[in-house]
Amino acid sequence: MTDEALYRRYLDGDEEGADELMKRHEAALILYIAGYLHDIHEAEDLMVEAFAYLFTKRPAIRDGGLKAYLYKTARNMALRHKRRRNICFSLEGLTEEPGCGPLVEEAVQTEEQRRILRICMEQLNSDYREALYLVYFEGLRHAEAAALMGKTEKRIADLIYRGKNALKKRLEKEGVADAKP
Repeated sequence: MTDEALYRRYLDGDEEGADELMKRHEAALILYIAGYLHDIHEAEDLMVEAFAYLFTKRPAIRDGGLKAYLYKTARNMALRHKRRRNICFSLEGLTEEPGCGPLVEEAVQTEEQRRILRICMEQLNSDYREALYLVYFEGLRHAEAAALMGKTEKRIADLIYRGKNALKKRLEKEGVADAKP
């Protein structure tokens, strides 16, 4: 069932439509917001606020547009929230250790690759980073990413092309030899 069909079910009074929408998008939306705020707990709160806004505002959404609407709402909330908050240092994540099991080396290597990618992505121009994230990590089409970022599809294509090349250069500096644009 599509997101829009679930949304219409909610609008028709079926609360399960709203529950299913939240289950589908909550994890990815939290990660998207955390990319702006760098705080997973605040990102969780804003994810709930984004859904609450959607469910109380009840906008008319065209087919294929719910995900873009939801992400645009979350982006705007994150940017407003980021301007208002004070950044503080947290030691919470410093005590985490990889779990033990038969694939510990593989898990550590995968986590190291993710860490390097995250570091390199953070160093990119914010427009490059956001366009790459929306298209490759969230699976949005260029048109949806363009609507969300307030840019043209051509501009999104340019941002992705330049972003991939810039990311490749940064990954190579970090020692990733097989990085492809």
